[in-house]
Order: sequence, then C-alpha cells, then structure tokens
Amino acid sequence: MAWSRKKKALVVILSLVVLAFIVSFVAARLESPSGERIGVVEIEGVISGSKDVTEDIVTFKEDPEIKGVILRINSPGGGVGPTQEIYREVIKLKDKKKVYVSMGTSCASGGYYIASAANRLYANPSTITGSIGVIMELITVEDVLKKIGLKSNTIKAGAFKDVGSPFRRMTPVEKEYMDGIVRNIYEQFMKDIAAGRKMNVDVVRKLAEGRIYTGTMAKEVGLVDDIGNFYDTVDALKQDLKIKGKPVLVYAEKPFSLSRWIFGTFAQDFFKELTNQLLTSPFKFIMEH
Repeated sequence: MAWSRKKKALVVILSLVVLAFIVSFVAARLESPSGERIGVVEIEGVISGSKDVTEDIVTFKEDPEIKGVILRINSPGGGVGPTQEIYREVIKLKDKKKVYVSMGTSCASGGYYIASAANRLYANPSTITGSIGVIMELITVEDVLKKIGLKSNTIKAGAFKDVGSPFRRMTPVEKEYMDGIVRNIYEQFMKDIAAGRKMNVDVVRKLAEGRIYTGTMAKEVGLVDDIGNFYDTVDALKQDLKIKGKPVLVYAEKPFSLSRWIFGTFAQDFFKELTNQLLTSPFKFIMEH
C-alpha cells in the first residue's frame, strides 16, 4: 500500500513537471514577436577563431525564415586563417541572402576583411576602419640569454625549420623569405577586398598600406557605403528586403561561458590575445590595427 502511494505521488509530480514545461513552451511561443526575421551575427574583439561565427552564418543561411543578415562587427582584426574562413562563409551567405554590415567602434584589418564581403557597409562617423595590411612581429632574446650565461642548442632538419626563432637573429636570406610570405598574404587580402567591394585592385592598393580611416573618411574613398548606426543599418536592410512593419531581430544563441560571465568580453579578449602573443609561432600572423 505504501509503495502504491509513492508511485502515485511520483506520477503526479512528473505530470506536473511535464505540464509546467508544456505551458511555459506554449506561452513563449505565443509571446514571441511576429514579423519578418533578420539575423544578427556579432563579431566582437580579436578574431582568434572562426567556429562560432561560421556556425551562426551557416545557420542563418539555411533558415528559410531569415530574410537577411546583419554582421555587427566591432573588431580590430586578428588571425589570418579564421578571418579568411569567415570571409568565405559571408560570400556564400551573400549568394542566398542580403548581407549588411554595421561597424562599431572599430572594424579594422581582419574586421574590415570580413566586412568587405557583404552587400553594403555602414559605419559610424568615428568608426576606425581600414588598416588593410599584414604584420608579423618576432622577439629576439639572444642578447639577454648571453648576459645570463644561457645558450640555446637547436637540432633541425631543413634550413628554414627554425626561422623566426627567438633564440637567434634571422639571416638576410631568412628575412627575405619571411617578407615574401607576408607579402603573399597581403596580396590575398587586397584581392579579396577588391572582389568583395567590386573595386580595382590597384585602387585598393593605394588605400591600403596599413592606413586607418574614420567612418567619414572611409565613405569618401569608397571603403564603406554609408554613415549610420546599427538601427540605421536595420532600417536600410528592411527597406531593401521590402519588409512591412517592424522586423524581428534574431540573434544566434551563444553557449554559456563562465570566463565571459566572470571577466566580460574585454578581459577575455585581453587574456586570449596575451596567450596568443606568448605562444606565437613565426607562422601565426596577426592582422590587427
């Protein structure tokens, strides 16, 4: 008899839990705003990876309810590899849907690289953008080691295997070799921007060389299309898509991050960039203002 009562109580509790879940789910659906949907992909801080952003882009690309996408970029740049991966996904997204960019405080170097793939670019008057260039910085500690009586021994197979090592200076041949790699990436950067912005490569070359521009200056030289904030960008895309009424802005769901919750975006990006610099290799390039 006691066991039967326990079973009945358990069934009642489980039923109440299921009922509460169903009620909350239905209520959420009823309360969700109606209207045409615009996806928003946020790119914040130093670009050190591409996984989350590319997944957001692909999700919005494949969602038939998303009519267009806004890239909200507030970044000084970052690694070449992830930047190019995101750029490529934006190009594929643009083949299916309208893509607009809203620039924040900065949208420079790798941030601008990504932005150039969109249909239309909006910047604030004081947004720092441009910085089209590639930089590689290497530290040499050879003299410091000599002062404290330490010497590095390197065993290698391949003449260039330890090029850029902090334990010795590069030879003229090695400097020329590394300069060629940086120049090659720089050419890729300019060609992709020219393709995305439908500009002549020679025009981009004149605007590049690592120069930064305010949003106003960038509009004058054709690097952005108009001056406006995020909601100006929303209104422009709404008009382009012929959306009637207020569009629903859909943000990609972000997984919970304890470090972001504790430290915030700025601190997380600071420690991530510090780690990148400390553990850098000669072939980890940073495109950054």
